[in-house]
Amino acid sequence: MKRTRKQRGMTLVEMVISIVLISIAITAVLSAFSTSMGRSSDPLWKNKSLKLAQLYLDEILSKKYDASTPLGGIPASTSVSCNVSGPASGSRANYDNVDDFNGIDEVPQFLKDGPLAAYSQYNVKVSVVCAGSEVGVANDNAKRITVTVTPPNQSPMPFSVYRGNF
Repeated sequence: MKRTRKQRGMTLVEMVISIVLISIAITAVLSAFSTSMGRSSDPLWKNKSLKLAQLYLDEILSKKYDASTPLGGIPASTSVSCNVSGPASGSRANYDNVDDFNGIDEVPQFLKDGPLAAYSQYNVKVSVVCAGSEVGVANDNAKRITVTVTPPNQSPMPFSVYRGNF
């Protein structure tokens, strides 16, 4: 009677094929991991940009609609015009209406609440335009305030709100 030999171990060809398949799988996994690691800071930049934009918008929206608007906004001013001026001269403490913030282009150093050292590499631009027609009112009765925050080595992120004459 002839005995059959059972095969034990792997042949050289099977080993080479296994190594090639494992290396392809590892390459795919590492590539996906590398891509996700590269984007892991995006939510951090977006969150910090949102907070910085909110600081600016809170400060701007706390001001009067324009120079002729009474404090508190009631009654609504009837002598408003759609001539948006640029930044007020002097310090930020002199800014008393939303028009005074138009044209700001700065690296945020200080706001009313103190230093913002964590944002020293960010850039902030503010634009104020009359945009009543965009919201269905007379053009001089609404302004669109856009705060554009540019984080370091990232693309600009615009944040817009409307301010009504009331």
